[in-house]
Amino acid sequence: MSNPLQLFEITPNQITHVVTVFYARIRQHPVLGPVFANHIPDTDWPPHEDKIARFWRNAILKERCYSGNPMRVHMAAPDVEPEHFAQWLALFDEVLTAELPAPTARAFSALAHRIGNGLRMGLEQVRHPKDAPPILR
Repeated sequence: MSNPLQLFEITPNQITHVVTVFYARIRQHPVLGPVFANHIPDTDWPPHEDKIARFWRNAILKERCYSGNPMRVHMAAPDVEPEHFAQWLALFDEVLTAELPAPTARAFSALAHRIGNGLRMGLEQVRHPKDAPPILR
């Protein structure tokens, strides 16, 4: 690896490719496609894909090319439900497995699952009634 801070072996072009393939599949997904369509007009897909590729390059390659708050964005979208994350991760895993060498796909998947599960748990906690018993997982 050329960057000692890099989490695993992957190139910026591979990240961009995964993001492009993934969002093409998202747009066709029967559950996730409509949710994304509510937030990303057809003409805004290239900027969205670029932003998400920068997110992953920041997380994996430590490029410091992304600024944003994914938790805030997901919390502000009332139609994004905690159960969507399992579907998102399953589809992302399919793309990773199909598009990357196995060790890279496994490492990328592990990171995506940590982030996705954190977002899901954050949504569950924020949307959980204050007087209800806590969610224990």
